[in-house]
Amino acid sequence: MLAVSRPEANVLPVGLFGPRGTKQTALMEIGAIFPQTEVGGDRGAVRAIGQAADELGYRHLAAYDHVLGGDTVVLGELGGPYTIDDPFREPLTMFAYLAGCTDLAFATSILIGPQRQTALLAKQAAEVDLLCGGRFRLGLGIGWNRLEYEALGVSFDDRGEILEEQVALLRSLWTQRSVTFDGRFHHLRAAGLAPLPIQRPIPIWVGAHAPAALRRVGRIADGWFPMVRPGGGLEQALATIRKGAAEAGRDVSRLQFEGRLEYATGDHDKIAEHARRWREAGASYLSLNTMHAGLTTVDDHIAALAEMAEVLF
Repeated sequence: MLAVSRPEANVLPVGLFGPRGTKQTALMEIGAIFPQTEVGGDRGAVRAIGQAADELGYRHLAAYDHVLGGDTVVLGELGGPYTIDDPFREPLTMFAYLAGCTDLAFATSILIGPQRQTALLAKQAAEVDLLCGGRFRLGLGIGWNRLEYEALGVSFDDRGEILEEQVALLRSLWTQRSVTFDGRFHHLRAAGLAPLPIQRPIPIWVGAHAPAALRRVGRIADGWFPMVRPGGGLEQALATIRKGAAEAGRDVSRLQFEGRLEYATGDHDKIAEHARRWREAGASYLSLNTMHAGLTTVDDHIAALAEMAEVLF
């Protein structure tokens, strides 16, 4: 059993990275990843898994997205892990629903921001933030699927530049009554959201792995979803993030990041050790993934969450 931090039974003490590698006391919040590719379109699955996670003590629910999948029978290999047959729930809609029947916080990890209209995304994210009481993190990334961008009428090749401009506009729309913005991809004149979100601005996290994307995290993000692990590239990735921040004149000494645990590991001691490594590395959040473990039903995923709650809390 990992040490429990009171009064919260579902957060663990961690050290955030401070200046020049010093440690600062903080907490690591433990949540779960919604197993959307393995529970299909069952409308009861969303409520059942969300409420079970909440009742078991998980603090947040994370989900990632794809709007469209490609038919590989017609198109051939698409260059990514998902196809037309992989089910994805729409995260913002799902979170808005779950905000009405749970006390969970929510995070998109990640949403493919550049293929969406930014003003509409700002509105939808603000609504989720209002409904869940200001406990929402908007994780964004640029994605890999050219098919989605083409279908949604957005330039795939410009997605990195669109994201950086998008983040600036999102923050303006969440904090200002009236926004005028004249960029390369976005143009607004004296327009604004009402009501504004509770968090002003909503924290923007970025999922990134490639060096250019890691430098972008340093330039613009409030938090980071790593695709590497402690001892397996995390330290080098953090160094690249710091370089990007330095180039932009930003201080990321308290940059937050979220670790991931894989239920498919199958060994409680190993999973607990992985949690400790994330804690020691300075992760501020940790999410348990129950996918890819051979679970076939909603009840199986809920049972896995319950099993791991005994290990993690």
